[in-house]
Amino acid sequence: MEIEKEHIYITPTELENLNDAPFSGDEENGGSEERKTEINGNWIPATSITEAKINAKAKRRLRKNSSRDSGRGDSVSENGETLKIGVVPTSPKGKLLDRRSRSGKGRGLPKKGGAGGKGVWGTPGQVYDVEEVDIKDPNYDDDQENCVYETVVLPLDERAFEKTLTPIIQEYFEHGDTNEVSEMLKNLNLGEMKYSVPVLAVSLALEGKASHREMTSKLISDLCGTVVSKTDVEKSFDRLLKELPELVLDSPRAPQLVGQFIARAVGDGILSSTYVDGYKGTVDCVQARAALDRATVLLSMSKGGKRIDSVWGAGGGQQSVKHLVKEIDMLLKEYLLSGDVLEAERCLQELEVPHFHHELVYEAIVLVLESTGEKTFKMILDLLKTLWKSSVITVDQMKRGYERVYCEIPDINLDVPHSYSVLERFVEECFQAGIISKPLRDLCPSRGRKRFVSEGDGGRLKLESY
Repeated sequence: MEIEKEHIYITPTELENLNDAPFSGDEENGGSEERKTEINGNWIPATSITEAKINAKAKRRLRKNSSRDSGRGDSVSENGETLKIGVVPTSPKGKLLDRRSRSGKGRGLPKKGGAGGKGVWGTPGQVYDVEEVDIKDPNYDDDQENCVYETVVLPLDERAFEKTLTPIIQEYFEHGDTNEVSEMLKNLNLGEMKYSVPVLAVSLALEGKASHREMTSKLISDLCGTVVSKTDVEKSFDRLLKELPELVLDSPRAPQLVGQFIARAVGDGILSSTYVDGYKGTVDCVQARAALDRATVLLSMSKGGKRIDSVWGAGGGQQSVKHLVKEIDMLLKEYLLSGDVLEAERCLQELEVPHFHHELVYEAIVLVLESTGEKTFKMILDLLKTLWKSSVITVDQMKRGYERVYCEIPDINLDVPHSYSVLERFVEECFQAGIISKPLRDLCPSRGRKRFVSEGDGGRLKLESY
């Protein structure tokens, strides 16, 4: 009985790896003697058995490789070489890490929108509960439940202090909220630089307006007790007195202004009343002596009834309308006596009420209507012309001032009989000087000429038409 042979092609590499084939010692030594073995009563040569085993093992290896590479587009050529068609095989480990659907369905997006699985953060906006401490955790520490975590803020050095606080104080000059400044300073670690807060605020206020100095005095008063102490305030004024020779270079009025700050601090109760007396006979600096003298004069005046809290005046919109009207009236009267246009312009700007400049235009025109000579007429015309050219008074404020006069001219005419003719002349001169526009000039009211009703009316006059 002959065994049917199946021709199987294997590669040379696979033939070398077949080390477990049952070769006899003679075959390994290259012996040529042929042995026969009985199988099922038939004697077959040993070489045929060996070849059958080799073919069987090669078949098993090919079957195993074909099942592993199924679905990858692999094929076996006639000479036993494996052919790869198009697809590069991937490792099974890569499939385990792939989070796409393996069923072949879907759009290939991560499962659960990236919110599921181990080691993920969850969906956007998901809020996690506080994780409870596990007592059975080998890393559990009894003291960790009593730990208090705080944010440590490093103290500011001198350079970082000035760079950080300067924008805060400059913004305060815009909004005027001392509570906001206090909260921002509490979030900073000022350390030993607390006393420098009033120093920096006063230094910036010296270059600002009177309203800025008033706001600075209020800021120092409100910060005392919360951010800085009275000792820090005293230390800050000591430093200001020492730095006066340098402050004078930028602000020539620094000695007088620092003296007013000292007097205001004493009046607010954040500086000892004996602070000025402690410097008597110990000051060699001329600027510091001038500042202390200014503070002494203001404090002595306060004993006579003058309030220290008004040392800077009420600047800007904090002033009442009656006070502003009084200040403008005094400004015009001083100008008519001195004739100094630049001084009048400076006083108007120090009032810091650009929205109320129409009052000056109104009061100036009324003075012209009430005057009897040409001097007031020309001086007021020169003043308005100067303020117009310097843009201190805007177009809108100038227009509002003239319109107020136009509306009230009937009442003014009751006290000043010739007000209509004077107003027409003044408006024409202002138009020729370029102060007002032609439409505003045309709005000027004119009085009709008086005439008799008839020759026999007994001298009665016709009512005026406006």
